Amino acid sequence: MREIRLSVHKENSHSSSKPLQLNEISKEEISRTPTGIGEFDRVLGGGIPASAVIILGGEPGVGKSTLLLEVALNLPNNKTLYVTGEESLNQIKERSERLGYRGGNLLILSENNLNRIMEIAEEQMPSFLIIDSIQTVQIPDIPSAQGSVTQVRECGSRLLRLAKEKGIAVIMIGHVTKDGTLAGPRTLEHMVDVVLSLEGDRTTTLRTLRALKNRYGSTEELGLFEMTARGLVEVKNPSSIFLSNYREEREGVAIVPILEGKRPILVELQSLVTPS
Repeated sequence: MREIRLSVHKENSHSSSKPLQLNEISKEEISRTPTGIGEFDRVLGGGIPASAVIILGGEPGVGKSTLLLEVALNLPNNKTLYVTGEESLNQIKERSERLGYRGGNLLILSENNLNRIMEIAEEQMPSFLIIDSIQTVQIPDIPSAQGSVTQVRECGSRLLRLAKEKGIAVIMIGHVTKDGTLAGPRTLEHMVDVVLSLEGDRTTTLRTLRALKNRYGSTEELGLFEMTARGLVEVKNPSSIFLSNYREEREGVAIVPILEGKRPILVELQSLVTPS
C-alpha cells in the first residue's frame, strides 16, 4: 500500500502577535484631519480618522465624485492620491477648476489595475487615497469580471490591509443598486470602518449625507449640501430650506423643531382639516 503523508502549512505559527490583558492595552486618541467642509466633518465626527477605510455610496449622478474631489482639494497640507477609473485626467482637471482649484498637494491617477495603484500608493505614501470607484478597479490575477462580487471583495480587502499597515486613510466610492444597497458584496460594508450615504432627488438641488456605520463616532448626524454650478455647497442654516417665505400666521401650519444628531432644525408641519 502506498503511504500518503499530509503536510501541515505553518506559515502563521511564528506570528509575533500575542494576547494582552485588557489593562495592558494603552488607549490612543483618534487622530482626525478636518477637511474644512463642515457638513462632511460633522457626519464623520470631526474629520477623517487616520488609517480609516471609508466607503461613500449613492446613486449615479448624485454628486459622490464631486464631493470627494472637493474633499481632496480642501486638504492642501496633506498629500492626497485621487484615483479615477471612470473619468479622464482632463475631466478631473476641468471639474477641479470649476470647483475653484487653487493648487495643493494633490496627485491624480487614471488607473484600473489595483496592483499598480497600490505600488504607486506605497511609493508616494499619501495621507489619503481616494478610489473612484471600487467597482472600476480590478486585480488582473483574479479570473472574474470587473465589478463582480469576487473582484470587489478582494480589492476592498487589499485596500483595507494597505490602510492599516501603511497608515493611509482610504476613501472609496461605491455605486448603489436600484433597491438602494451597495453594489457588490454586502461583506464590503462589514470590512470598512465608515459607510456614508449621499442621497438626493435629481429634481431638487438638496443633498443629504448620512453615516450608516461609523466606528469612530455617531451615526445620527446629518450633513446637508446644495448642488450648484460650483459643486456641492454646504447648507449652514438648514432651517432656511425647510421653512417657506411666509412669515404671517397661517391656519394649518406650525413651526416644529426637530433634532438631527446634536443640531436642532426648524421645519414646517402642515395639516389639512376639512369638516366631515
